[in-house]
Amino acid sequence: MDIDLRHLRLVTVVAEQGSVTRASNVLGMAQPALTAQLNRIDTALGGPCFVRDRHGTRPTPLGELVLRHARVLLPAMDAFSEDVRRHVSARTGEATSLRVGTVTTVLGGLFLNRLRSGLGGVALTSYTSWSPDEAATRLRRGTLDLALVGACENDTLPTDGDVEWFRLHTDPVFVLLASEHPLAGQDTVPLGGLAEESWLTAPGDGCFERCFVAACTRAGFAPHEVSEVERASAVEQVRDGHAVALVQPLLLDQPGVVPVALEGEPLSWSQYVGWRRDAVERFDVDVVRAAALGAHAEAVRRTPAYASYLERRDG
Repeated sequence: MDIDLRHLRLVTVVAEQGSVTRASNVLGMAQPALTAQLNRIDTALGGPCFVRDRHGTRPTPLGELVLRHARVLLPAMDAFSEDVRRHVSARTGEATSLRVGTVTTVLGGLFLNRLRSGLGGVALTSYTSWSPDEAATRLRRGTLDLALVGACENDTLPTDGDVEWFRLHTDPVFVLLASEHPLAGQDTVPLGGLAEESWLTAPGDGCFERCFVAACTRAGFAPHEVSEVERASAVEQVRDGHAVALVQPLLLDQPGVVPVALEGEPLSWSQYVGWRRDAVERFDVDVVRAAALGAHAEAVRRTPAYASYLERRDG
């Protein structure tokens, strides 16, 4: 039987998520690749670990047996790896602290939590700005070690030969409406149906506002009022019916407001994590990538309206 810890982790994540689709997002794998891995695990064990039907993915009795052992073996192996990491870092000068920048993204807290767990023992200090260009400059100069950045899908992030960006996901931009808004009960709303509204967007130095105006023009109108505000202020103004807001759909669960998808997804927002190209000498960039991907997947799970939208859109 050829089963290793990587296989146990796959089985554990699938069981936790209750869905191969959601598990593939958490693991940063394509769904067909994860399905192929599960098939190989079933072959090695001599039977299936999961039953898949319209209710989701559930462990079989064999799967439950595998999970019981995984819950013992995986924490023990993680503790062993962490002890080795601490010992080696004490000898080699590996990073014991990291400076992490976040720019126009709602994933910062989730990312930092996962990063602390993944890089155990490394102290993290966080900074916030509104400009991906500034974050890239600070990465290049070494005043930041990592940056988690949100940017309009049409933005080109600067690399300058020293900075590397990894794209996590591109999400459609939603519109935030008051619960009493006439369109709040729709699954999607046409951009043109909001032509008479006042608009709120997040602050930033990228191309998002230009892309928004261009999308409005294609929808047959010009927005008569567009203001930049931070997210909490946007929620309050929308809740009182004074405006609608363009928002990242993640982690939006506020009373009195409803996030609704724009018909045809005319605007998108991408999430990236970046570091200097020589970062591999100081910390494990695979852990950073996994923390960022896991943060996005967790944010989707914690945003039922967006998770439901993705399930409808992707079948």
